[in-house]
Amino acid sequence: MQNVSGADSTARSAMAALPAAYARWQSSMEAFAAADRDRQPQADGVLFVGSSTIRMWTDLRDDFRQVPVVINRGFGGSTMADCNYFVKNLVVQYRPRHVMVYAGDNDLAEGRTPAQVLESFQSFVAAVRTALPQTRISYISIKPSPLRAGLLPKTREANALLADYVRTLPHSDYIDIFTPMMQADGTPRGVLFGADRLHMNDEGYDLWRSVISSYVGEGGSSVQAGGAPAVSVPAAAGGIVKVSAER
Repeated sequence: MQNVSGADSTARSAMAALPAAYARWQSSMEAFAAADRDRQPQADGVLFVGSSTIRMWTDLRDDFRQVPVVINRGFGGSTMADCNYFVKNLVVQYRPRHVMVYAGDNDLAEGRTPAQVLESFQSFVAAVRTALPQTRISYISIKPSPLRAGLLPKTREANALLADYVRTLPHSDYIDIFTPMMQADGTPRGVLFGADRLHMNDEGYDLWRSVISSYVGEGGSSVQAGGAPAVSVPAAAGGIVKVSAER
């Protein structure tokens, strides 16, 4: 593996003049840039990008210790639209072999439609694939949380749209964490969440690790289609089965 020495300087300099709609992420982007100056990540790693669920995964590198390079580019409160806007800074410049994306629930909470979440993800995929055509992209389904139980219908709709889209993509996965986070009565498993009923606790992250590990092979190689087992849950959970695409 080699260092990512050719970081996109244009993308970095653009952070100094963010549009008002994205200005709240100025400090987060500057913090990532400062971390890169201290220790530039190597290429060919597995990169996790998304909202606070990724940012708060403090044991991420240890949980995937079989991967030589794990990069965490989560920024709390972000949306799929935000991840798309910052895709060059957050993803492309690191030249990862595998990108794990978790975003979308904040989009729905802010009033965006499931179709808009899909559109943002499609733009994100196009940007990554244009620059890095062989990079694997895994979309982690929008999780159900007790605090946002009222959004479950939209969450299911968005996940269905995203799963259908991933089926059309080469080198890609739809990782279903919605299903194992639901109870048989169709409500989110509260035991997986902290006091705010939105962010996960250690038990929640342990579940995520057990599901996502199936998609990452030894040494960080990607598991191919059919390599990750589907999760067995009661039909009443109302989730969506795993989809993995390889062409």
